[in-house]
Amino acid sequence: MLSVRELQRLRVCRDLPEKRRTDKDGVPRTLPRLGKIHHAVFSPDGTRAVGFMVRQPDIAGMIKQPDVFVALDSLGYRDGALVVDARKDACDKRAIDRLGLDFDRCILWVGMDVRTEDGKKMGYCSDAVIDFKTGAVGYFEVTEGAAAEALLGTVELPASYIVGYESGFMVVRNEARELAPKGGAAAKAAEASVVVGAKAKEAGEMIGAQASKAAKKFDDSASVAVSKGGRALGRQLKKTHGMFSAFKSEYQKAAGTSKKKH
Repeated sequence: MLSVRELQRLRVCRDLPEKRRTDKDGVPRTLPRLGKIHHAVFSPDGTRAVGFMVRQPDIAGMIKQPDVFVALDSLGYRDGALVVDARKDACDKRAIDRLGLDFDRCILWVGMDVRTEDGKKMGYCSDAVIDFKTGAVGYFEVTEGAAAEALLGTVELPASYIVGYESGFMVVRNEARELAPKGGAAAKAAEASVVVGAKAKEAGEMIGAQASKAAKKFDDSASVAVSKGGRALGRQLKKTHGMFSAFKSEYQKAAGTSKKKH
């Protein structure tokens, strides 16, 4: 199982046809770079990752290129990178047609606000853990923000709790409110109190100080990027002016940028 966050750290390359993988001297060729994973794309029912939007590098460092949809079943791992099959139906419309996807109804869960069926807001989906071979979702991580994540941790929301998508929200069962956060500094401090007994106070103060420092750092920098980019993009991929041009336009709006002429 891998998290979307882990995958976003990996570069994505295009594979070469078998005959072109080595030069005339038999030396392996360097694979052309496609970009980096931008967002995970989930099936309309929301419980399975079907692929990724890959952000291509700017041309000459200035001209933006549109994201490329890469089917999950076209990706493999090799030499520290994700490699896209050389076949023609690995990406974009051909991949969508091959998979039989209703792309308009596919969902970008990561970054989307989360609420229960009865309207209780739980924060937003900050990550998803998936089976890289099948795309099945193990669980989603839900947090109320960077500071809360540092102090309290995240709620691990099983895919079975998903009810569906509605008006910009991931809607989950009411029982999700009973799930306790995991992994935060407060939880670690509590564990330390049980394990080390008399040293619990000292350990808790140390962890608390570290968490406060981390929270401030997140709030001052990372949270700004999340609110302008990832959070605003958690959505259903509903077509407006063409699926890929629309996606690019929505990203520019969410990130606070506009098209520039070069």
